[in-house]
Amino acid sequence: MKKLICICLVMLAGSALADTSDIRVVRGERVGMSSERLERIDAGLQRFIDDGKIPGTVSLVARRGQVVHFSANGLRDVEQGLPMEKNTIFRLYSQSKLITGAAVMLLFEEGHFLLTDPVSRYLPEFADMQVYVGEENGEAVTEPAQRMTIQHLLSHTSGLTYDFFPSPVGNMYRENGILGSAPGSPYASLEEWTKALAKMPLVAQPGTAWNYSVGMDVLGRIVEVVSGMTFRDFLKERLFDPLGMVDTDFYVPADKLDRFVVNYGPKQGGGMQVIDHPSQSPYRELPPIEMGGSGLVGTVSDYLRFAQMLANRGEYNGKRYLGSKTVELMMSDHLRPELPPDPLTSLFGALGGGYRAFGYGFGLTGFVVTDPALTGLPISKGTFSWGGAATTHMWVDLEEELVGLVHTQLLPDGTYPIRETMMLLTYQAITD
Repeated sequence: MKKLICICLVMLAGSALADTSDIRVVRGERVGMSSERLERIDAGLQRFIDDGKIPGTVSLVARRGQVVHFSANGLRDVEQGLPMEKNTIFRLYSQSKLITGAAVMLLFEEGHFLLTDPVSRYLPEFADMQVYVGEENGEAVTEPAQRMTIQHLLSHTSGLTYDFFPSPVGNMYRENGILGSAPGSPYASLEEWTKALAKMPLVAQPGTAWNYSVGMDVLGRIVEVVSGMTFRDFLKERLFDPLGMVDTDFYVPADKLDRFVVNYGPKQGGGMQVIDHPSQSPYRELPPIEMGGSGLVGTVSDYLRFAQMLANRGEYNGKRYLGSKTVELMMSDHLRPELPPDPLTSLFGALGGGYRAFGYGFGLTGFVVTDPALTGLPISKGTFSWGGAATTHMWVDLEEELVGLVHTQLLPDGTYPIRETMMLLTYQAITD
């Protein structure tokens, strides 16, 4: 009976969110949380703002389909004194990856491919990949790559990498314009970009190591090939429009620029400096390459709709997007047991000051908590999450029927523990 009541609450909440412009916030006690303790979220995030570390935040918590915290604090433009607002538009960067993963799984459920299919079946340019193994007399030495699968792309075990990582292959990416973002790319389409990428060697044999990579952008191209649509059109038709994600896109149109946040970076000696201002941002124009790994912008309320769909195991506002078992598959750890116990250290350590990321595995486009105690946070095993380079984060906890979101705009992510603080202050408010 308790489970049935919870399901009904989730369905009702989904309907309310889709039918109203304002998200209704209920008292935490209705869903086993303390309203008094939830107030600690604002206080905790405000400390980062008051210390001049971040400009402002929009944060949200929903449990059992009911929003119990939704707040905007600080500024979206420090120099002009413009307040952060609940409908502020953020650069999502790598938070785009979770949406790309869902798009891939929509086509997977229709039987267009298996996750174990080779990437080369859909993108023939990936048929004869090579793996970088070193240098000899100043020349790169490679060996033939094993088969790369769609599952490898989804789990960052494909052997691809990013241009910003300090490695010989990363250098090759930069020299050939294989960038992880559309601005500055010399390529006119995702097709051109993937064909250029396929000429680069891999950093590891597929399936043997976890390496954060442009694999999600390759998946966007697979979506185009399989669906016969541009990646943007597919996302709009299958996810954004039906979910009501009205502000999520690959650019910010002119009539929404007043809601677009300034992107900041830490300044030497303390404080922040402007990295990307809306008045001059490349996000003012639709890019030629629609990057599934980094390209989207959107609001917290938009992303809630997507996250709540996942928390509902694939259903939102009476419409089913994914099967419940597919969502569980996405949120399962897909890393092979022979990989090291802290596979994400290569990324988390670089972003967060060198610590080893124990307690995390990786699902399909997001991390999965495998051992909560080792993370140092009071979160659930199986919690599924990912974030973006300018410090935007989302997580879904199926066990606690919980969705959490915190967005600011400071690049790089990991400069300050915004996600960890938001998680801590959310879970400490659970009372049942």
